[in-house]
Amino acid sequence: MRTLKLTLAFDGTNYAGWQRQKGQVAIQQVLEEKLAVITQEAVTVEGAGRTDAGVHALGMVASLRTTSTIPAIGLLKGLNSMLPRDIRVLELTEAADDFHARYSAVAKAYEYRLIYAEVGLPTERLYNLRLARPLDRQVVDRCLEMLVGRHDFSSFEAAGSRDPQADQGRGAVRRIFRADYRLAEGEELTRAKFVFIGDGFLRHMVRNLVGTLIMVGRGKRTVGEFAAIMAARDRSQAGPTAPAHGLFLRQVYYDPAQVDQAGQGSFSANGC
Repeated sequence: MRTLKLTLAFDGTNYAGWQRQKGQVAIQQVLEEKLAVITQEAVTVEGAGRTDAGVHALGMVASLRTTSTIPAIGLLKGLNSMLPRDIRVLELTEAADDFHARYSAVAKAYEYRLIYAEVGLPTERLYNLRLARPLDRQVVDRCLEMLVGRHDFSSFEAAGSRDPQADQGRGAVRRIFRADYRLAEGEELTRAKFVFIGDGFLRHMVRNLVGTLIMVGRGKRTVGEFAAIMAARDRSQAGPTAPAHGLFLRQVYYDPAQVDQAGQGSFSANGC
């Protein structure tokens, strides 16, 4: 048996998310179907995490075990020749036997993209959330500072994220290494994005954080109220869930040194 590591990019617009689901088309399902044709065996592809319907990825990581002897480069080319154009394998390499895309990961980076414009361009509608006016940068930054560190994020957790009655595991506690808001001006449109790097994220956590931060940035909630929302550990206290189409899984980290570097580095508006 070989263990293989895949790095993927996909446009999530037409998919029900990463995880295979009965009666719907998911990224995992499409990959497994194409791999079965190439390798002539049933293959299970394990992702670094689950993405919701409509969420995109620039650096999703997956792993699989196979008895196929096809070289990695051959599998890479074969997959990309068969996959739909909105899914691409960027890299496919041999991995250690104990590598697992999900359980070996130490952190993930997500970004949520915004465009500020009175009228949105049709070509931007699937990959950015349009807002008419920029957010108040000062108050947004103050809220983002509160997120860094280890906290209970129950207030930003969607139902079904985990079993709240479980007496094992870390519950809703996650560690955020970096939380940023960046603007890029000087184009036809003013672009912005939130970037979050953490050791894990609850279901809809990033989208719920963004929805609440937008309310603060628009003056509909105060910085003090944001702090109270965090402390409440009650989802009903937070803002709405931001739409899925603005969210991108940017990168999955497997080396703690890379996480440390990313936490100290800077992010441009167009990439890490």
